[in-house]
Amino acid sequence: MGDPAVIPLEYLFADTPGPGELREVVSGVYWLRMPLPMALDHINLYLLEDSDGWWLIDTGIALGPTQSLWEQVFARHLQGKPVKAVLATHYHPDHIGMAGWLCERWRVPFYMTQAEYLSGLAFSRMQPEHFSWSSAQHLRRAGFSEAHIEKVAGRFSGFGDYITPMPMAYRRLVDGASLAIGGRRWRVVVGRGHSPEHACLYCEPLNTLISGDQVIPRITSNVSVMGGEPEANPLKDWLASHEHLLEALPADALVLPAHNAPFVGLHTRLRHLIEHHEEHLLALEEACASGARTALELLPVLFQRELDDSQLGLAVGECIAHLNYLHQRGQLERSLDERGHYVYRSIDDTLPLRGRRHRSQADGQAPIQV
Repeated sequence: MGDPAVIPLEYLFADTPGPGELREVVSGVYWLRMPLPMALDHINLYLLEDSDGWWLIDTGIALGPTQSLWEQVFARHLQGKPVKAVLATHYHPDHIGMAGWLCERWRVPFYMTQAEYLSGLAFSRMQPEHFSWSSAQHLRRAGFSEAHIEKVAGRFSGFGDYITPMPMAYRRLVDGASLAIGGRRWRVVVGRGHSPEHACLYCEPLNTLISGDQVIPRITSNVSVMGGEPEANPLKDWLASHEHLLEALPADALVLPAHNAPFVGLHTRLRHLIEHHEEHLLALEEACASGARTALELLPVLFQRELDDSQLGLAVGECIAHLNYLHQRGQLERSLDERGHYVYRSIDDTLPLRGRRHRSQADGQAPIQV
């Protein structure tokens, strides 16, 4: 689809909207920013104007000034029309944090894919007692010490503190379905890997994709294996989803991401993301050719900067995602050592010779994104 020529990645705007302000990106589509209390200090939200109201796409986190900024938007920018629906691309707290409050505030339906809605319910209701033997085993097998496991157990919880109670009913989004908004059709395009069933929205008349965290221009979305599904292969889903997006969407589509800024150059970015992970896979396979290593020991292969405690869990989860991919594809063998750690070894012992050229490219400089 679209122009087969390479379209470089270019940003639509030189600046961003101020707190509580809207910017019209294309006809009927408005860009709003909300703050986040972390290194990634913002999330982009979008409002779609309909004839009788507004659709809110993603909601912000339930911390800091988010609620007051929403009230500012309602007071200044709705042009006398109510909110008529809330839609979340996926279940992470910066995307669903205010969904319950917004749906109650306006008494409107909540749209989400099934896997994301159920994941959100589960994670928002986790308590410290839900840290189980399987949680400890997952960390141990990654290479963590018993002292570290005890520390993690002591602060374990879901993300209920960062979201308002989720809506108790939802309307299911499914891949290929469409929503009629503002006299146009927005097609649901599901991606996987960063989360189980991430909903993007594409409008053909506007040639515009609301991409959430599935495609971001400057940072790479975290693709992790967590303790709840230790044998998951989210990187396989992630790569397959990006190949699908290359086939299903035009190269010249305008992309409205959840972080950074609106851009064109969708295919260029998708190919870069695919290559980024393929280089990491090669670098890990090469590293494992020189001896058996744990996921924790392999972190410097992917991340050559110092990781703090807030980043370590996501970094290990991402490393395991790459290791599971290689192990399940038959390129790494995995065994359990006497410490209860999984150790990985490359099956192909020629890798140090033919894989060394990829090491400089797999430099792990892309920031971790929640």
